[in-house]
Amino acid sequence: MGQLPERHEQIRLVHADFIRQVVESCQNTDRRQDFESLLDAAARSGWSALVGAVRRIAAGERGAAVLAGLDEEDQVIAESILLGLQDPSTLPKAGAGPDPALAASGLAHMIHAAARGDAQALVLIGNMAEQMSRVGGNLGRLAGVIRPLVNGEREPERLCRGMDVQTQQLVLEILSELGRLDAH
Repeated sequence: MGQLPERHEQIRLVHADFIRQVVESCQNTDRRQDFESLLDAAARSGWSALVGAVRRIAAGERGAAVLAGLDEEDQVIAESILLGLQDPSTLPKAGAGPDPALAASGLAHMIHAAARGDAQALVLIGNMAEQMSRVGGNLGRLAGVIRPLVNGEREPERLCRGMDVQTQQLVLEILSELGRLDAH
């Protein structure tokens, strides 16, 4: 699967608040208690590898070795933290949130690649679906249609059952992009 620059930007936007909080905490020792609470919450959410890397960054490590062993998402987050420490202007905007148009395209490309047997894409989309399931609500419902989409389901009524309008729209955009990808 080719690297999609918009996917990395999506990751940065989704985790913008976390990235900014880590950078601010690393630059201000008075925020140590907030920093520890932030990392404890991240570890409880299953981000132990990322937490380990962030602790190394906070201790002053800045080399590429700090990224070793991280999955793609964790690596993008850690790289964003490192860049933000060097140049705060590179930090994602606080509260910007992901761009739904990019989300649909990025998800469709990963689903398409996973359906074609790309093991890396299958692992990535599986991890994303698991995280979305843990969040629940609309993201949980979206996570529930990932496997059927990878397996070739394209019937909007079946996929969108029980979703709010915004989540339905996202699924329809994913289906539209998958239609374009499947045509090639």
